[in-house]
Amino acid sequence: MTNLSQVQGREASPWSAVTGLASREVVSFLRQRSRVIASLATPIMFWLMFGAGFGSSFRGAGAAESNFLEYFFPGILILAVVFAGIFSTISTIQDRQEGFLQSVLVAPIPRWAIVSGKILGGSLLAFLQGAVLLALGPLAGIPFHVLGFALALVWLFLISVGMTALGFYFAWKIDSVQGFHGVMNTLLMPMWLLSGAFFPAAGAYWVIKALMTINPLTYGLVGLRRALYMGTPEKLVGLPSSWVCLAVVLGMILLMIGASASAVRKKAL
Repeated sequence: MTNLSQVQGREASPWSAVTGLASREVVSFLRQRSRVIASLATPIMFWLMFGAGFGSSFRGAGAAESNFLEYFFPGILILAVVFAGIFSTISTIQDRQEGFLQSVLVAPIPRWAIVSGKILGGSLLAFLQGAVLLALGPLAGIPFHVLGFALALVWLFLISVGMTALGFYFAWKIDSVQGFHGVMNTLLMPMWLLSGAFFPAAGAYWVIKALMTINPLTYGLVGLRRALYMGTPEKLVGLPSSWVCLAVVLGMILLMIGASASAVRKKAL
């Protein structure tokens, strides 16, 4: 009986590490009031400024009656989720510099628990920020549909996981916060701009359209649009199906988690 309980305790310890690391990320974020305010105020400010600037002069493909404020809203949700998930992984670099990560690595827990805990914590932060902003959907002119908004939350979580895993992969390999910022800004801004967040693929030059087609974030945004406009299919003309979007996003998640786990196994701190 004693041996069995000891084995069970050892089996449970990795999951304790996962939840402990994840909760540490969330608590650390909530304790920084200025960071909380900035993470919510920045996307709202971008949405209002660009929406008011373009106004009703914008017409999206398949959404002839949409103004830019409405079209841009799903894109601003993606912006909030992507940057929150990515930059929450800066704590990986900070933990390395402060020595916390070294102490975690020598603990009797598997490396996958470290990867899972850090990614889960960042994903929860990104998801919660996206969920708060999602409540503004009706103000943007997006019709409220209970099931649609529930599915939108699912899409926000999936995108959060995929992008946080991407951030963790680079954070593990890069030794400075400044270098991480540089790489992420160079990668993230084009990914976001070429996802259909700022303009639709229809009417874009063929090179831009090709880049948007191979951008995995495009499919996350389309999935989110399909959820938000569940009751208004006329807004979704010409967009990939939900199943295609789900396959691409899940593939990105598995690829980046696998790459992150491999990076942790190979690189000693």
